[in-house]
Amino acid sequence: MCQCECVSHISRRKTSSSSSSSGKARSQAGKFVNQVGRAETPKEQRSSSDASRRSHRPPQEAATPHAPSPGSRTHHTPIPNMGSGHYFWAILYFASLCSASLANNAKINFREKEKKVLDQILGAGKYDARIRPSGINGTDGPAVVRVNIFVRSISKIDDVTMEYSVQLTFREQWTDERLKFDDIQGRLKYLTLTEANRVWMPDLFFSNEKEGHFHNIIMPNVYIRIFPNGSVLYSIRISLTLACPMNLKLYPLDRQICSLRMASYGWTTNDLVFLWKEGDPVQVVKNLHLPRFTLEKFLTDYCNSKTNTGEYSCLKVDLLFKREFSYYLIQIYIPCCMLVIVSWVSFWLDQGAVPARVSLGVTTLLTMATQTSGINASLPPVSYTKAIDVWTGVCLTFVFGALLEFALVNYASRSGSNKANMHKENMKKKRRDLEQASLDAASDLLDTDSNATFAMKPLVRHPGDPLALEKRLQCEVHMQAPKRPNCCKTWLSKFPTRSKRIDVISRITFPLVFALFNLVYWSTYLFREEEDE
Repeated sequence: MCQCECVSHISRRKTSSSSSSSGKARSQAGKFVNQVGRAETPKEQRSSSDASRRSHRPPQEAATPHAPSPGSRTHHTPIPNMGSGHYFWAILYFASLCSASLANNAKINFREKEKKVLDQILGAGKYDARIRPSGINGTDGPAVVRVNIFVRSISKIDDVTMEYSVQLTFREQWTDERLKFDDIQGRLKYLTLTEANRVWMPDLFFSNEKEGHFHNIIMPNVYIRIFPNGSVLYSIRISLTLACPMNLKLYPLDRQICSLRMASYGWTTNDLVFLWKEGDPVQVVKNLHLPRFTLEKFLTDYCNSKTNTGEYSCLKVDLLFKREFSYYLIQIYIPCCMLVIVSWVSFWLDQGAVPARVSLGVTTLLTMATQTSGINASLPPVSYTKAIDVWTGVCLTFVFGALLEFALVNYASRSGSNKANMHKENMKKKRRDLEQASLDAASDLLDTDSNATFAMKPLVRHPGDPLALEKRLQCEVHMQAPKRPNCCKTWLSKFPTRSKRIDVISRITFPLVFALFNLVYWSTYLFREEEDE
């Protein structure tokens, strides 16, 4: 641009030599041309002197051409173009002036400009941080603060204390017209502060916070940006431990909702309103990993609260966590099933192996009780029954039932032997009674008196006669139709003792009942989990 201006000035000087130059550039160019004219080379001076001598010759001599001698060479003396050299040096000079001016502009210290702007808008007596900004478009309405957060990490979710720890970048943005400034034709994009007390700040607090701290390594992780239109952006990195009330009825097949609540502490909705930033108010780091949970989704909402002192603006974000079931399947459910199955081994041992069956039953029972207590130790004491309580309770019942089954078998075997002995004695006694009755009947048929006369007994028996009743019952038994054989009784009749029959029935009953329990348990809790989802 500067070169073009220089060329235009010089061309105008060439065409209108009679007009006087006006401006700093033209005067400098004229001075430079004069200096160049005075600084001619000796060769040029000699050429000019020869030209002057030729111009002072007599007219005849000047008009008569000098005939060259034969064999001599003709020498032409060049006439230098004085104007073009002057213009070249003038253009070069003005180019150097333009480059110097650009260098001076580039050396402007905009940090000094920022300091002047900060002193201008935040100087003493010019800005009061105790006064809140005006409403939208400078009205007397409430100040609007837009909030967005970036979740950096979630370190733990504790079921016992019902809390979770999160690290996030918290941002607030509002407009304060008192902080408007000149951006120097777009060269000052924003001003940066690290002291939050220099400007007005919203009195936001986290209502469900238990603990929290800022990060000051290496420097405090906080900044404030002030834009030319008066917009203020506040960003800070914080770590929080927040309360998360949990419903553990479906544990470990449950989903938990942990909230993050933010509200104004002193300003009511007449003075301050919090809004979620439009677009994407909550961002989550891509590589977020939790040991026992998975973050399924998050929802933003408003939770304004009314108290005796007024209504206060409130924001909340609900984080939906799903518990990873694979850990509990490997650590709890499969070991419990294995303990229950091991307790059934005693059904296949001989009923006489008392030490083996007792040690097996007691060992499985104690192991199951220890595992149940370990599970309950990692959970808070709640008043309702959890899904894991149902599982461990039923498994413990099956193990205890296996131990009781052996006690029943042992009792049946001992009582069976006693009954066998008693049965033998009873059979012997009945045999003796029958023999005595037959002898009495024979003696009754031959009833002789002292005169050796025979008395004939009547052939017809009376209804109350016991012999007639016995004969009639035998006839009725032989006349009854034969019953169909029962398959279960027929199969059980293969096992002679009652204790053996109890073992055989337990081998079938326990697995079937446990399989039925699994069917009911998983269908119930998985269906309830889908309903909650």
